[in-house]
This record gives sequence, C-alpha cells and structure tokens, in this order.
Amino acid sequence: MSNSIEIISWNVNGIRAVGNKEALRWIDERAPDILCLQEIKALEEQIPDNLFEKKYQETIVNSAFKKGYSGTMTWSTLQSDYISTCQHVDTTNEGRIVETHYDDIVLFNVYFPNGQKNEERLSHKMNFYDDFLNHCQALRESGKSIIICGDVNTAHKEIDLKNPKTNSKTSGFLPSERAWIDKLLACGYIDTFRYVHGEKVDNYSWWSYRSNARANNIGWRIDYFFISEDLAENLEDAFILDQVEGSDHCPVGIRLSI
Repeated sequence: MSNSIEIISWNVNGIRAVGNKEALRWIDERAPDILCLQEIKALEEQIPDNLFEKKYQETIVNSAFKKGYSGTMTWSTLQSDYISTCQHVDTTNEGRIVETHYDDIVLFNVYFPNGQKNEERLSHKMNFYDDFLNHCQALRESGKSIIICGDVNTAHKEIDLKNPKTNSKTSGFLPSERAWIDKLLACGYIDTFRYVHGEKVDNYSWWSYRSNARANNIGWRIDYFFISEDLAENLEDAFILDQVEGSDHCPVGIRLSI
C-alpha cells in the first residue's frame, strides 16, 4: 500500500439509477482506496455488479429495513478488523451507518437523517446526532482515531450555502442543527474542507433538482469529511468533485498519509 490513501464519499441518491447512467465509471480512473456511498436505496442483491471494473477487497452493504430507502455501502482496498452498523445509533434500522476499523483508525460512512419532513423527523435527526457523537467519543476514549464521512444533511456556516437568509428556518440550516456541528468541532474534530481551503466560497456538494440550481451553482455544502484532530498532521488534501454528475449530490474526499 502507498503511504497515502484516498477516501471518497458520495450520496448517489439510488445506486441502481447511478448504474443505469454509468455514473460510477470514473472510479476506474480515479481508483480511490476506499469508496463510501450513501442513499443506495437497494438491498445487497439489487446492487449492479457492473458499476466499475476496479476490484475492492471488501464490500460492506447496510440496507434499510424499508425497501428502496436510505442505505449505506463501503468498498475498501484494505481489510477491516471490525465492522458494525451501529444499531444503538441507527435505532430505526434505516441502514445509515457502516463503521469499519483499520488498526487504530475507525471510519464512519454515515447518511444522517433529514429533518425536513416534520417535527418528529427533526427530533429523530437531533437524537441521531447526539447518539452518534457519544459513540465516537467513547471510541476516542479507547484510543481510536476517527474519520467521519457522508451526507450530514446540514450546512454549517452561511458560506456553506448560497442563500443562508432565505433558509434560516429550513431544516438543514436551523440553529439547532448548526450548533451540533459546532459541538462536534468543539469535541476535537476537524472539518477537513475548511481546514484545507479556509473560507473559500461557492463550494457546494448538493443542488436541488429544481430551477436549474446546479447550472447556477445555487447549492449547499452538506457532505463532509470530519477527522479527529490527532489526524490533522496526516491530512494531505480535502476536495469536492463537483464535476461528477449522476446524483443531486457530488462526491467529496480526502487524502491522508498513513
């Protein structure tokens, strides 16, 4: 293995739809060491086997109990020591987490809940946030380093979405949701994109399918890589692959020296 690894995360909004569009073919050229997908909306046996040619040593699928909904999937060139789907966090069996351990590093591929449907779902999202952070903290206390990637379903700061004022009362940019990201960072995690790129503006990872939002770059940055601060010196790059199409989200990634 090379002394640096690339991890890419993408909310594909339906892996079968992405397969039909051949929208994962770029994986063969890019060849990330680990690929984390969210919102696969499929059971393991429904996932197309011709998405790309690259071979991964390990494939982990966590499908939602409800068919055609949610779900996460991790492909890795590395063999994990331990795998979990965090049922004590994902209490409603929505297939939201793949947790993989590689020696002292724990990688989380997470599709955090969306709170826009109603107050009940917003409450579920906030409970999920808190339970997840508590789980990460317990792992850190046991000596693990943490990498968290996925669709967090919240834009952190005003620079993380095109229209902050008009969305200030919308789930995804509510003060309570944003405060959780503040809490995460205060607990010793780093927003890798901001760590590398500072206050760079107009960098988004999700665009509504409505009103030509992507063409006009009216977007939100809601897909992240967070790392525990002990990994900061290993961070070589953090990036958004906004030229990759096939979903309403685009892939995001990091490169770490290990």
